[in-house]
Amino acid sequence: MRTFPPRVGCLKLEQTAYLCPGITRQRHVDGTAAGKQRQAEKNGINLQNERSLHAALKQWYAQPHDRLEVPVGGFVIDLVRGQQLVEIQTRNFTAIRPKLQTLLSEEHRVHLLHPITYEKWVVQVDPKTSAVRSRRKSPYRGTLSDAFEELVRLPELVAHPHFSLELVLIREEEVRCRDGKGSKWRKKESIKDRRLVEVVSTHQFHGPADFLRFLPPHLPAPFSNKDVAVALQLPLHRCRQLTYCLRKMGALAVTAKKGNELLFSIAALPVLPGTV
Repeated sequence: MRTFPPRVGCLKLEQTAYLCPGITRQRHVDGTAAGKQRQAEKNGINLQNERSLHAALKQWYAQPHDRLEVPVGGFVIDLVRGQQLVEIQTRNFTAIRPKLQTLLSEEHRVHLLHPITYEKWVVQVDPKTSAVRSRRKSPYRGTLSDAFEELVRLPELVAHPHFSLELVLIREEEVRCRDGKGSKWRKKESIKDRRLVEVVSTHQFHGPADFLRFLPPHLPAPFSNKDVAVALQLPLHRCRQLTYCLRKMGALAVTAKKGNELLFSIAALPVLPGTV
């Protein structure tokens, strides 16, 4: 069983760092019948389009008896561990939402793994040769609350008893190329790849009640988005995403309104199976 460092609060970085085994070493070739079956499953999908970060997270997460790239109900699942289906989504939860909805409706146990960039290094490569020109550390630093940027696309799935989420804080390299095809705010630099450097910490969520840890203690009753923003020192738009998700999960209820401002209270949550 995989072990994780103890939780020390929803927005604090855990101190234990996990280096990424196997990222630079060769994978052991399993010549058994079961090993050949797992390899056949893996070959069943075109992995040439798989990005480095997705592949590295899958390799880091996998255990010896896991199966990779397994066809299930018309979909290909990143990793199957026993009866649990594990999907890794690095961004754009909108794209994976229909897949998750279908799998959950068929009573599959679904575990979604999502990385959040804690620190990153920007690697510039030559547009013609792909040779590395420079590598610098970005001033950017992410937090767990960044997950709500994506969670707004599927918050109601969190309330499903067969769904769980794992947020992985990582250090990464962002490979860029000055090819004139990127966005204006990146000065026309394209992002060519993302590479896993290190897994810093992991945080699991098994239902709406777990997400209440994002709320600061000692909020007024009822409280507003502005109260949350002041207490957490987060931008107001992020706090609106947070409370929107908690409302859709059923963890918060709108109990009043002050002008155009909604006021919230923590809702009474049902007890999910297996949590007591």
